[in-house]
Amino acid sequence: MEKIYDLEGFRIKVVLENGLIRVFSDAELWRFLNGKANVRFELLVNTVKTAYLLEFDKALSIENDSLLVEILVHVYCDYLGLRFNQVIKIKWITKLVNKLLIRAEIVDCGEKSLDGNRWFWDLLAGLKTFFIRIFPKNLRIQQLKHTN
Repeated sequence: MEKIYDLEGFRIKVVLENGLIRVFSDAELWRFLNGKANVRFELLVNTVKTAYLLEFDKALSIENDSLLVEILVHVYCDYLGLRFNQVIKIKWITKLVNKLLIRAEIVDCGEKSLDGNRWFWDLLAGLKTFFIRIFPKNLRIQQLKHTN
């Protein structure tokens, strides 16, 4: 079920399914995170998990830090790929990066029974502070994401 959440004036698109959430690394999410990633990632995770509980009458079985890191790393990879394509103009490399960007733009976060990578995000969850520290402070400055 697709939902749009109004978070501090930004419209964030999320899909809720049994055992799974999808977050979209689009221009609106980037504007939402811009300059305030630490508190806004927390707000996003708390909002999605609360919505999931209300929708399915059970808690999403993913730890907050694991969910936060998975979303953050996907957005960061999306950012790095777009920056890379701004600088590198070799067609075959750009084509490869574009394929990777497609995977980064939709963040599928599933419970262990549905997501074979959950162990990886659980492991990286302990590095949440590090990832937040290296996350770009001004996503908008590069004009990498555009509204549709």
